[in-house]
Amino acid sequence: MQLKKINPNLQKALIENDLIEANEMQQETFSTLKSGADAVIQSPEGTGKSTTIALNVIQRLEKPIGESTRALVIVETKEKVIEMVELFQRHGSYTHLRVIGVHEKGDIDYDKNQISLGMDVLIGTPTKINDMFSSAGFNMNTIRMFVVDDADVLFRNRMDAIILRLSLSVEKTQRLFFCSTITERVEVLADKIMIEPVFFEAE
Repeated sequence: MQLKKINPNLQKALIENDLIEANEMQQETFSTLKSGADAVIQSPEGTGKSTTIALNVIQRLEKPIGESTRALVIVETKEKVIEMVELFQRHGSYTHLRVIGVHEKGDIDYDKNQISLGMDVLIGTPTKINDMFSSAGFNMNTIRMFVVDDADVLFRNRMDAIILRLSLSVEKTQRLFFCSTITERVEVLADKIMIEPVFFEAE
C-alpha cells in the first residue's frame, strides 16, 4: 500500500495479502490516525473499515511490548471478533503482536489467564470486555488505542453506557469510532469522550 511512512513489516504482510492499493478512506485517514488524534470514521458497509482498523492499530503498536494490553477493539458479535482476530493475525504476521479475541461464548477464566501472560491487542464484545475488566481489575491505563467498530449499531443496541464506562477507565488514549452512519448517538458519545475529534465522512 502506498501510505506515507508505513511500517515495512506491515507493508510486507499487506502485499502478501494482495492489498496493494489503499482505498480512499484508508488514504484519507492514515496520517490522522497515525498521529494519535481522536476520530470518527463513517464509511458504507463493505468499504474496508475492519481492515482499516487492523492496519492502523498494527502501524501504531509496531511490536510486542510489556505485558499489558495496548489496544482495545470493541466489536458487535462473536463472528466479528473472530473475523477481526484473523485480520490482525494476517496483516500483523511480521510484527508478532499478541492478539486475543473474547466473546460471551468463551471461558472468562481462560481469557483472563491469556491476557495476564502478556497481550498487545484485545478484541471483544462490549459486555464480555466489561465483565473481564470489572472482575479482574486489569490496568486500563496502558491502552493507547480505544477503537469501537460498528459504533452506530452498538449504540443503537444500548451499548453506549458500557462503552462510556470503559472509556472513562482509561486516562489518556486515542479514541476511534468506525460506523456506517454518523447517528446522533455516535455524535453525542464522541462529544463526551473524545478530544477535538476529526470526522471523516465517505460519499
